[in-house]
Amino acid sequence: MTNSISITADRPLDTTTGAVVPFVGRSLLASIFILSGVAKLGDPAGTIGYIAATGLPLPELGFVLAVAVEVIGGLLLVLGYRTRLVAAGLAAFSIATAVFFHSALGDQNQFIHFFKNLAMAGGLLQVVAFGAGRFSLDARR
Repeated sequence: MTNSISITADRPLDTTTGAVVPFVGRSLLASIFILSGVAKLGDPAGTIGYIAATGLPLPELGFVLAVAVEVIGGLLLVLGYRTRLVAAGLAAFSIATAVFFHSALGDQNQFIHFFKNLAMAGGLLQVVAFGAGRFSLDARR
């Protein structure tokens, strides 16, 4: 008998692994939002200037909303509170930021950021589809 993890399409993960994996996945997805939001707080003028440079209206309000979505949404995702709704909001935010801030696909850096944001949205949509898992506040309600 071995303690190795076997992942196949026709058999679910064991109980412990199946409970831990969604928590780890949510935490990894949330980390980029939390770190990005905190970084924005470190340079509000730079972030507001970047938002203004895209031509979006009310860059100061955009800054406040972006920080709130990233930090609060990221923390709620880690905690697994109203997870499907939070993940849907973060997915929409990821797609919007890809379109408004990273659509210069001729620039390799922007190309990478654009598709990174779409990939994050894809991962978040998996959370929307399958929920938070056992290690979450949602599971306790």
